[in-house]
Amino acid sequence: MDVRSDWALELVLDKTYEAASATAVKDRIDAARRHMNGGAGGNRRGGRRLLDLLGEARKSASEAEDWEVLRVLQDCLYYAQGRLLRPDFEEKYRLFQQGPRNDNVRNWLSATLRASSKFWTEVGRTFVDEQPEASAGELLAHIEAQSLDVPFLEAPAEEPARYRIPRGRAEMALWMERVLQRRVEIDAKEAARRIVSSPEALAVLAADEDGRLVLQAAEWQRRSAALAHLRQVAEDPLASEHDLQRALRGQYWIFGGRFVGEAAHRRLVPGNEVDIPLIRGDGALHVVELKQAARLGDGLVKRHRNGWVPSHHVNDAVGQVVHYLVGLDEHRERIREEFGYETRRATGVVLIGHPDAHPGIPESEINETLRVHNTHRNRVEVLTYKELIDNAERSLGHEAEETPGRHTDRSA
Repeated sequence: MDVRSDWALELVLDKTYEAASATAVKDRIDAARRHMNGGAGGNRRGGRRLLDLLGEARKSASEAEDWEVLRVLQDCLYYAQGRLLRPDFEEKYRLFQQGPRNDNVRNWLSATLRASSKFWTEVGRTFVDEQPEASAGELLAHIEAQSLDVPFLEAPAEEPARYRIPRGRAEMALWMERVLQRRVEIDAKEAARRIVSSPEALAVLAADEDGRLVLQAAEWQRRSAALAHLRQVAEDPLASEHDLQRALRGQYWIFGGRFVGEAAHRRLVPGNEVDIPLIRGDGALHVVELKQAARLGDGLVKRHRNGWVPSHHVNDAVGQVVHYLVGLDEHRERIREEFGYETRRATGVVLIGHPDAHPGIPESEINETLRVHNTHRNRVEVLTYKELIDNAERSLGHEAEETPGRHTDRSA
């Protein structure tokens, strides 16, 4: 963990020590100062220990009800953590100048904010242009995800005066840091940052057994986050089919190991557009038809005599997929020649409904009704979103258990 320990922090701690009245508070502040000045060769020390000592000093000031000292120690802690900018910290406590406030700092901050505002406005505008149906929450999530990648800003040698922000580096770096912390005694945060910023380092990792573990951990985390997002959307009674389709886009692994990818073309038969076309390991097409999840109106199943049977929503959706499969059969020669997909053995699945939308019906009854329904059909299967997600989550847990040292976060 990068902890800032410099002259500015030392000066503020010195002033705070003088201002403190309680002996216990002074002792805690002095312990932090001694730690800072105890480095080899006169160098200042930081590290986790400095943060702990500053936290203890802050707690002591709170117990002594010395609120002014408490406020300063909180700023010192933020500064050491990198959450308070150095110019702000130095000017706030008037460390290196006298007289009026520094106009250069004000002008620098103004220019930085102006450029930053323009940049993030363009990021938001591009996202909205590409996804006009996105909600405000999705826009903010996109901007936040990009902001996490900012520390990995690249300055390409072949493009002077230009910079680029690589997408996804922050997520991979976080998981590399966690894995490295469990396995080796190094500055895991900085090591992870260097690794994900270097294509050469990633290539070396891919060729090394322990390196592959790190890359697998990063991929496992990406899948876990995607699954958590899908679960959130599926349980949202306001989510539309389009929201569900966006959450599933590019996540073909969720449907199981028999699929090797997602087909590039969705409109294979005139008048029909497949929601998600998957490719099985044998090269055949698999059609995924998406229906409402928690938003489904009249329910997944209905009571019939002494048992449950699928509702008309299920039967209509299955009929729609059967219609797709008939069309794929009729145009199989053209599809094979034009797109390279095998559709003679095509199959399909209907994703529909969520047990949470049926609080009066046991989930086991819903699943059993659909399983019985599936046994009487050869090419079309019906699954609830929850069953699909639970199956995918179990597969992730199995992968984590098979890989030694892998961290498993079941709350994801």
